[in-house]
Amino acid sequence: RRRREAELSALFETAHDLAGLRDLDAVLRAIVQRARSLLGTEVAYLCLNDPAAGDTYMRVTDGSVSARFQQLRLGMGEGLGGLVAQTARPYVTDSYFDDPRFQHTRAIDSGVRDEGLVAILGVPLMLGSQVIGVLFAADRRARVFEREQIALLGSFAAHAAVAIDTANLLGETRSALAELEKANEIIKEHSAVIERASDVHDRLTELVLRGGGVHDVASALSEVLDGTVEFAGPGSASVTALELTGTDGRAKCHDEVWGVAVSAGGELLGALVLRGHPELDPVDQRTLERAAMVTSLLLLARRSAGEAEQRVRGELLDDLLDAPDRDPRLLRERAVRLGADLDAPHVVLAARIDGPAPDTTERETADRRRLWSAASHLA
Repeated sequence: RRRREAELSALFETAHDLAGLRDLDAVLRAIVQRARSLLGTEVAYLCLNDPAAGDTYMRVTDGSVSARFQQLRLGMGEGLGGLVAQTARPYVTDSYFDDPRFQHTRAIDSGVRDEGLVAILGVPLMLGSQVIGVLFAADRRARVFEREQIALLGSFAAHAAVAIDTANLLGETRSALAELEKANEIIKEHSAVIERASDVHDRLTELVLRGGGVHDVASALSEVLDGTVEFAGPGSASVTALELTGTDGRAKCHDEVWGVAVSAGGELLGALVLRGHPELDPVDQRTLERAAMVTSLLLLARRSAGEAEQRVRGELLDDLLDAPDRDPRLLRERAVRLGADLDAPHVVLAARIDGPAPDTTERETADRRRLWSAASHLA
C-alpha cells in the first residue's frame, strides 16, 4: 500500500511538472526521464507516429547508448512498439528475443540487441481514440513488470499525451503568430508603398494644375523614389536611356538605371530616367510609368499652347492692320494677353515677293522662297 501511495504521489508530481512545460522537446525529454524514474528502469524511450510514412519513429531516449537504436523506425505491427501502435494496447515482455508474439525484423532486432535490451514494456500515447505514439520502459536484464507498474506507466502516458498535444498546439500557435507578424510587416510595407504612390499622384496633379513643367515632375519624382530622376529629350546626350526604354510605356532597367519612354501617338518625346535606385517594386515602377504619362501630357499641352499662341498673334496683327474699325479696347486686351504693348512704338515691315521671271535661275528661286519663309515667320 505504501508503495502504491508513493507511486501515485510520484505520478501526480510528474503530471504537475509536465503541465508547466511549454516547449515540445522539453516535454518529451521530461516524459522519458520521469518514466525511467517511476519504474526504476535502465532505459526509457518514446516513439511518435508518422502518419505520412505510415510508421512510428524513435523521437527521444533516456539512458540509451546505441546510435542505431536511437534512429529506429518501426512499421505498424513490427516489433513490440509497432504492435502497441497498431492495437492501442500495452504490451510487455520479460525477454524480447524469446517472445514469439512480436513480428521480429532484422532492423529492429539489431537495434534492440545493440542497446542490450531484454525486458521491455510499451504503452500507447492516446489522444481520445487516436494513438500518437508509444512510451517504453526497458531493462538490459530479464525482468517481470507487475500489473501495477503497467497501470502506472499507462496512467503516466495519458498525462504525457495531453502534455504533448498542448505543446504541439502552443508550437502551432507560436508559428501562426510568427507568420501573422510577418504578413503584417508585408502589409505595412505594401501600405507604405501605396501611400507613397498616392503622394506622387497628388503632387503630380498639383503640378499640372499650377502649370508646372517636366523638370518639376522629375524633381518631385526624385524625392518620392529616393533617387535622381531626369527628363532626357530626344536630342539629349542620354540617347542610350531612350534606346533602353522602347516606346511601350513600361519601365525597364538597364545597368541599374531605370527608364520609361515619354511618348504620344507613337512619337517619342523623350524619357524619364531614374538613377541611384537599382531595385524598384511593381508599385514604384507603375509610379514611374504614370509620371511619364503626365510628362507627355505636359509636353503636348505646351506644344498646343505654342501653336495656338502663334495663330492668335497672327490674327491680332491682321486685325490691327486690316480692321481699323475694331474696338480699340478689345484689341488692347488681346494684345496684353499676348504680352504686347500697343502703346509702345512699333515698326511695320512690308515686303513684296514678286513671282519669278521666266529667266530666273534656280538659285534665285530658292532665295525668294527663303525670304518668303522669313517674312511669314516675322508676321
